[in-house]
Amino acid sequence: MSDQPEYAKGVKGEIDQRPKRFYKDVAVASEGDVWRVTLDGKAMRTPNGTPLTLPTEALAIVIADEWRAQQERIDIQSMFNTRLSYMAVDRAPVARDELAAEAAKYAETDLVCHLAAGPASLRAMQETGWTPARHWAAEELGVRLVAVEGIISVGQPKESLEAARRHAEGLDTFRLAGLVHGIALFGSAVLGLAVERGRMTAAEAYELSRIDEAYQASKWGEDAEASRRTDRARAEARALDKWFGALA
Repeated sequence: MSDQPEYAKGVKGEIDQRPKRFYKDVAVASEGDVWRVTLDGKAMRTPNGTPLTLPTEALAIVIADEWRAQQERIDIQSMFNTRLSYMAVDRAPVARDELAAEAAKYAETDLVCHLAAGPASLRAMQETGWTPARHWAAEELGVRLVAVEGIISVGQPKESLEAARRHAEGLDTFRLAGLVHGIALFGSAVLGLAVERGRMTAAEAYELSRIDEAYQASKWGEDAEASRRTDRARAEARALDKWFGALA
């Protein structure tokens, strides 16, 4: 029986195009004040050919564990933190402004600001889960966002959007990559910022981000494809917790 999760398996009958595992030994090595992951003694590089240097031993261990877990074939889609480390090394240093702007962009139409008109039980779940997060962002980071009813966006305070952008811009490239990844996963700058600051775990933030989805599933059920998407997103959230835990 395969140890791979359902979302990592190919479709029955398809040719498996994932590369075969080409290494036996995975190790972690220090080099000055940075860390590397080695495969059969060779230091890893990013897809762009850049040496994969990591800021902490803990993060190097997390990534090494992903490579050790591979079976006969390498499933890069299941290696969440390996892919995130590629982004931190290859993209974040040259796209800081663009990535920081993502925080402001999501804050402008933030998930946790759009409350349902009904039913009352769903609205209560949203208020319980999202209101404390909005208040935290306002008090701790100056990201004061206006809550509205429905999906029509409302102009958020420019100073709040700038506060979100400025906070993101001030992060190192690894925390910035994690923040932007979390924001996209949750559909919320507020939840992404809360995870990056340690206000909540990524696993908790993901469950808050799917309150509407969970409510609908409780009423009408959830099909197999939706269940697979949820499983994958939960795995990604758990991996993000490892990412920030390792950076701490």
